[in-house]
Amino acid sequence: MSKAGRSDSWGFPRWRGYEGAREAATIRLCDRHGCADSGTCPAPKSPNSPERWMFCQRHAAEYNSGWDYFEGLDKEEAAQREAEETRDNSGYKEAAHYGWGGSGDGSRSRDEMRALELLELTADVDFDEVKKSYRAKAKLVHPDVRPGDEDAAKAFQALQLAYEVLRAAEERREWKG
Repeated sequence: MSKAGRSDSWGFPRWRGYEGAREAATIRLCDRHGCADSGTCPAPKSPNSPERWMFCQRHAAEYNSGWDYFEGLDKEEAAQREAEETRDNSGYKEAAHYGWGGSGDGSRSRDEMRALELLELTADVDFDEVKKSYRAKAKLVHPDVRPGDEDAAKAFQALQLAYEVLRAAEERREWKG
């Protein structure tokens, strides 16, 4: 004997969404002129001010791209503020991905990136270019070309190590792929 008009919002959990009420839901619009998206991202109107703009994600990203936290401070004041904030937050470990120095797409390790930097190459280079660059640079500092030059010997060893790192990485990629 159930009633036909029984509500499904009884009990716990609510079976209907909270926005399913008959009242209109209040939605804040983006503060950017002409934007009709909802403004869910707060952005400060000025440094050290509690007042906030409310932007959509697209306009918040645009606004924050030009934001300079240290604007108006001289070099000593900026260093002091950074030191204070680092000290205050020293109990929290910085997330590893913020300090990561990869190629951008995650395809190369940090060692590979250092090796490419030594060979003066970009992260998206293929292995044939790595060989060419290694051979050209190795010819300049090879111990047979510059006998007795310790700096050249160290540079040659560094080039050899960089090439070996990149060669091993290329072999792993071929083996996986």
